[in-house]
Amino acid sequence: LQITGLIFGGVGMVGTLAATVMPQWRVSAYIDGNIVVFETIWEGLWMDCISQLGIRLQCKFYDSVLALPPPLEAFRALMCIAVMLSVISFLMAIVGVKYTHRTKEDPQGISIFILAAGVAFLLTGILVLIPVSWTGGSIIHDFYDPEVPMPLKRELGAALYVGWVSTALLIAAGAMYCSF
Repeated sequence: LQITGLIFGGVGMVGTLAATVMPQWRVSAYIDGNIVVFETIWEGLWMDCISQLGIRLQCKFYDSVLALPPPLEAFRALMCIAVMLSVISFLMAIVGVKYTHRTKEDPQGISIFILAAGVAFLLTGILVLIPVSWTGGSIIHDFYDPEVPMPLKRELGAALYVGWVSTALLIAAGAMYCSF
């Protein structure tokens, strides 16, 4: 169970990092009758990208941190904290698994690192869940809002799905370690 938690936590950590750096948080939606699509627009936490005919990809980092909308600044901060906390959680889990000693006198013999890693994995899962779900909710709200013009409508990007899977793995790892 400890090794399974370590694997889930490691994959969740990598997924958290991937979701943070991926530019596909919001993806352009094509809902008109136009089948020919020349450009696909991706919007992420750090940059915007335009793919032209699937051949040429052009990405540009945001010019100014101060010009970003406040939710995007908060999501960046939460995801950066989640990445750091997931690395710390994973290292604590490694130490905890390595130094857990079970003896006849103390059959429960768990390391304090196991419990700390479990709580940290749970906290990391919550930190990832907040920006990913908030972004998903706003995309769905804007998609069905008749006042939002068609070219500005977006769909859920791959980074959101990676974030949700990472959240599930991190919470599962945290639950496994806290159950000890």
